[in-house]
Amino acid sequence: MMSLGLRQAARQLRLAPAALALGSGALLSLALAPWHMLPGLPLALAAAGWLVLQAASARASCLAGWLFGLGYFAFGLSWIIEPFQIDPDRHAWMAPFALVFLAAGLALFWGAAFGIAARFSRGALRIPMLAAVWSLAEFARAYLLTGFPWAAFGQFWLDTPAANLLPWTGPQGLALLTLAAFLPLGLLRKNSAAALLPPALVAAAILAAPAPSATELTSKTVRIVQPNAPQNLKWHPDHRWEFVRRALAFSAGNPRPDLIVWPETAVPQLLNYAEDTLQVIAEGAGRVPVLLGIQREEGGAYYNSAVLLDSDGLPAATYDKAHLVPFGEYVPFGNFMARFGIHGFASQAGAGYAAGPGAQLLDLPIGSALPLICYEAVFPHDVNAAETRPDMLVQITNDAWFGTRSGPYQHLVQARMRALEQGLPMIRAANTGVSAMIAPDGTLLDRLPLGEAGFIDAPLPAPLPPTLYSRTGDWPVFLLCLIIAGAAIFLPRALAPRS
Repeated sequence: MMSLGLRQAARQLRLAPAALALGSGALLSLALAPWHMLPGLPLALAAAGWLVLQAASARASCLAGWLFGLGYFAFGLSWIIEPFQIDPDRHAWMAPFALVFLAAGLALFWGAAFGIAARFSRGALRIPMLAAVWSLAEFARAYLLTGFPWAAFGQFWLDTPAANLLPWTGPQGLALLTLAAFLPLGLLRKNSAAALLPPALVAAAILAAPAPSATELTSKTVRIVQPNAPQNLKWHPDHRWEFVRRALAFSAGNPRPDLIVWPETAVPQLLNYAEDTLQVIAEGAGRVPVLLGIQREEGGAYYNSAVLLDSDGLPAATYDKAHLVPFGEYVPFGNFMARFGIHGFASQAGAGYAAGPGAQLLDLPIGSALPLICYEAVFPHDVNAAETRPDMLVQITNDAWFGTRSGPYQHLVQARMRALEQGLPMIRAANTGVSAMIAPDGTLLDRLPLGEAGFIDAPLPAPLPPTLYSRTGDWPVFLLCLIIAGAAIFLPRALAPRS
């Protein structure tokens, strides 16, 4: 029965619109980093609006949305094949399956949105309905099944005036505005006024949004260390200490900073047995406190942690990563799957890493900080989860997993968005690019490029006042999407003449 329905939907969609859906999705993905090809964005979303308007049935619309998403995620997330090349003899064969299944799975959210828009609204009302339910699908993608908001629509707009809306609306609000601006272009052939009014209104909102206040620098200096360890050598017995020695050399230079930050898992041994190593690090750092990434074990569980070393090389504070990467840092039913040799890429310990308790602040010598380890900077709602507002964000990461093409740059965009959304500076130390000091307005004050070993001494910016988004989170936009969808469904019925 299901295959019959899919064949019927495919016949209704026809070959040319199917190709348009797949190609438009791929075109839209070029608005992401590192390409930033924004001229294709209105064309792609206009095509999406046209597809849902022309769909002969909800099934045909669903298939169009799924194909659109398949094209978008297959091209936009093509970096996902990179982790499988770290140990190609074991994992390379999995890469195409991982990309296809990830893209096809994420596209289901978009297919559902297109299908719902066609099923519950008619005519031109399918456009606002699609904007609302597509935004709700993006909420679902960001929150459900641990969430994966990578390649969300708000990520198109960094380094444009539209990014000034992020402290007010958050990324989901900017995504809704993106859809509201460009989906109506699918109406151009039928009603030019109706098609052009929404882009004009969104443009006015962008122009009205105030730019963040100018960045003020504090007297504190942070040294950000980037050892540039290729992932295939990072844990190799013959090379792993080479990168520690490199980081030590970068930490030793004068003048002395107020804090030194090393990247994720910078020390290749468990914290439990690293006392001598930590003493050497403290001495090499000239007794300047060091925040570094290291693994640790407690009660039989293993954690991916950030540890602050005091001037004596003793752990003064610890943060355990809470939002873990599925199939990277843990595998569902991990102990059972380990019997068959199936582990997370970044952990070989049975079920993988254990999750920490969640957002917590660390008292650093330069102020209070919310630590984020790698993937955690992808989730704006995780950053909003801190009970009290920190003075800064600190991300330690190992972007060598993401390769050298698009992944590290897309990860950096999301880190910069978190700083802008919160009005907080971010210290970002990456194993290999892009390490940076990020201002509260999301700009890069200083940086180390991808693939380069070195360090930067950067003055710490002062935080800006709390933003609206930091106070409200995603709730206002979520409720607005529900209101728009409800109006598209029920308003025509309420206004219809009664016999």
